[in-house]
Amino acid sequence: MSENRTLLTDMADGLFAELAGADCATAWPRLAEAGFATLLVPEGAGQNGGGFGGDWGDLFAVLRLAGSHALAAPLGETIVAHKLLAEAGIEAPEGAIGLLDRDYASFGRDCAAVLTAGEGGLKLYPRAALTLTEGASPDGNPRDKVFFSGEPAAVFASNADLRAKGAFVRVAMAAGALEAGFQLAIDHVNARVQFGKPLAKFQAVQQASAEASSEIAAVGAAGQAAAAAFDAGDASFEIAAAKLRTNRAIEIAVPILHRVHGAIGFTMEYPLNRYTRRLMGWRSEFGNDAFWARALGERTARLGGVGLWREIAARGDRKAG
Repeated sequence: MSENRTLLTDMADGLFAELAGADCATAWPRLAEAGFATLLVPEGAGQNGGGFGGDWGDLFAVLRLAGSHALAAPLGETIVAHKLLAEAGIEAPEGAIGLLDRDYASFGRDCAAVLTAGEGGLKLYPRAALTLTEGASPDGNPRDKVFFSGEPAAVFASNADLRAKGAFVRVAMAAGALEAGFQLAIDHVNARVQFGKPLAKFQAVQQASAEASSEIAAVGAAGQAAAAAFDAGDASFEIAAAKLRTNRAIEIAVPILHRVHGAIGFTMEYPLNRYTRRLMGWRSEFGNDAFWARALGERTARLGGVGLWREIAARGDRKAG
């Protein structure tokens, strides 16, 4: 944990609350002004005097808050891109930067550039070198198909796994969105009265709430473990487990959150849909269930029973220091 995490999260929580409901064009200038884009850039490195010098645990904490406030901007993608560009000694363009995910970029039309993996390493394409077919994710925010119509502004060698880093962004935001949706559910069942007593007093509601709570807690734990692994240098195992676990939690918890709300949860006027529609879209971004299940299963099969235990123990010891 970095020394400045409390200061960072206090600032993020206040700003993201102000930007809740704003579109990307409105939100991004405020996020840029606050300097979040260089959260993972070391102090003294990069342009304009260096970055914040935060770690992946800081990023998880910030994106968790972004998810809980339903922030509509590619904040995590831009932070990851700035880190990779700074490591390569390349100046990052002004504005948001998208990460390409199977030919699509969230908020692509709002991005100044898109970073993608390809032959020769990572490639940074400026907006002028892209043609977009505008589309939308399940929550209605932009998710545009990207075609390359010009040359990249930079090509640089890197062993970074963009899909894994994008998956981390989605895990962290999902942790916050699930927690916010669960808080709405708790408030609703405590306030709504049926047959003379609050919904929260019914055993079936209590059981469903407990099941959702355990799923949401698992996402938080898996995401924090992945953040610690990234800080230790290799999160290839942990991020596969975290994204797969998050997808499973979304599958289980989202129906529960809607069920305890009854029909009100489906109305556009009620805030629950802002979280659950995003969660359903994130489930298939940067690796769906099948992709991460196969990646984790193949790795586990190669290790074998004894080898798997040794791997888990070694990775845990590494993070413990």
